[in-house]
Amino acid sequence: EYVERLDPRNQPGRLTLISRMGNQKVRDVLPAIVEKVEASGHKVIWQCDPMHGNTHESSTGYKTRHFDRIVDEVQGFFEVHRRLGTHPGGIHIELTGEDVTECLGGAQEISDDDLAGRYETACDPRLNTQQSLELAFLVAEMLRTEFHPRYDALVPEPLHLDQEHLYRRTS
Repeated sequence: EYVERLDPRNQPGRLTLISRMGNQKVRDVLPAIVEKVEASGHKVIWQCDPMHGNTHESSTGYKTRHFDRIVDEVQGFFEVHRRLGTHPGGIHIELTGEDVTECLGGAQEISDDDLAGRYETACDPRLNTQQSLELAFLVAEMLRTEFHPRYDALVPEPLHLDQEHLYRRTS
């Protein structure tokens, strides 16, 4: 019903629907929404905001998010779209290039006690540089395995330097 009101002419890509339901709900709630929109015939862009649905107050009183929950919501978003044969159009991430301590977890294993060290946000907690890069690599791997399982078969053999030819294939 909302898509009809917002896009009565059914222009493909006119609407971007952003899920922000948290890692605990995405696998259960999102499928019915996607199915209903698909049944309406509207071609929307599906986006995931894994930040806002996973915000909580830490034991030390800071507004924070846990890296693992963010990753899990993105994974769930991709799983739902893969299962339904729809296309995940993007993710919304709040991040900074600074070495802040606003989100828990990640390879740095930021804990509740670490938050006070460099908690600098004016509003919402952001992934720091390391967490952002870690998430980027994890998302790339999710996309490769979820949506292109035969990716390795599609990639051509690497080019190698050869004395007689500038570059040649090894096989």
